[in-house]
Amino acid sequence: MQHEITTRHPLLDKKGRLIEKGYARSLILDYDRKAIKGGALRIKEWDYYYIGGDNFGVALTIADNSYMGLDSISLLDFRTGWQHTNSPMSVMTLGKLGFPATSAKGDVSHGNSRYNIDFKHNGDHRMITFRMDNFFEGKAISGQIRLENPEQDSMVIVTPFPEKETAFYYNQKINCMAASGKVWFDDKVYEFTPDKTFGVLDWGRGVWTYENTWYWGSASGLVDGVPFGFNIGYGFGDTSAASENMLFYDGKAHKLSQVTFNIPMKDDGKGGQTEDYLKPWTFTSDDGRFEMDFVPILDRASCTDVKLILSDQHQVFGRFTGKAVLDDGTVIELKDFIGFAEKVHNKW
Repeated sequence: MQHEITTRHPLLDKKGRLIEKGYARSLILDYDRKAIKGGALRIKEWDYYYIGGDNFGVALTIADNSYMGLDSISLLDFRTGWQHTNSPMSVMTLGKLGFPATSAKGDVSHGNSRYNIDFKHNGDHRMITFRMDNFFEGKAISGQIRLENPEQDSMVIVTPFPEKETAFYYNQKINCMAASGKVWFDDKVYEFTPDKTFGVLDWGRGVWTYENTWYWGSASGLVDGVPFGFNIGYGFGDTSAASENMLFYDGKAHKLSQVTFNIPMKDDGKGGQTEDYLKPWTFTSDDGRFEMDFVPILDRASCTDVKLILSDQHQVFGRFTGKAVLDDGTVIELKDFIGFAEKVHNKW
């Protein structure tokens, strides 16, 4: 079942429950933090941008998880397989970061004297600026990137959690935003040009249950000069109303059904098996419309385990080769198309 939401109305009813579940092509439901009834410490809001191309990329996060805030800067060089992430944390943010209720307008910024991350919405484009004095081995990083923000379809999904009726995830992914700008690090300049580099926004608002695992994959670029991208994922909540799997071609969305991440396994040395993230993956779909091989380049892995709080993340960047089929049957052939796929396990 793939239920499409087409009528604008509030996201939550007076009891803090989702009024409608499913997917949409724009952020059609109205989010209001004040309408949430799921507990102040369970609210999680974030904006995450990944911007990159064939040779390098940068990922930036501002997150307010209520009892803690997380800001993050990542630099990735696919030519050498090097990456580094620096993620300062803060305590008891509780909505003080002032996240906009929609991705269509509003700004968010966070930092201190040592770093700052700033996301600005300027109508037809978004401006991403950041700096960190001690990003890696005492060396500073800074950047300014413009993302074009044309009128186009996006992936929006409204997901309930069966364990708690006031828990939900309201999520938008905007792919294929052409990027221009520069990042400076270690006497190097990483230049982003709109013919080769593209951004994706992961806009998330919700009330989460304590333990979750998710799978997410995304890519954006040009195919024969036409903007093309995809969003794939699953793993948490009740997705019986809709999946989040979607293709984007020339600004239009094409809905997919179910996609499975086939991550290779290896012996864990303890008599069991664990994921072998840097071996080649495959992706399969129940309707044959998304069939891909994936050759990893690097694993942006991190694990924070302080007993009650756990975040075990593997965001693997690599190249997709295969086919994606649009709604009208048109086959898009991909060859070494740069993107990422991840598995994340949280107790939060």
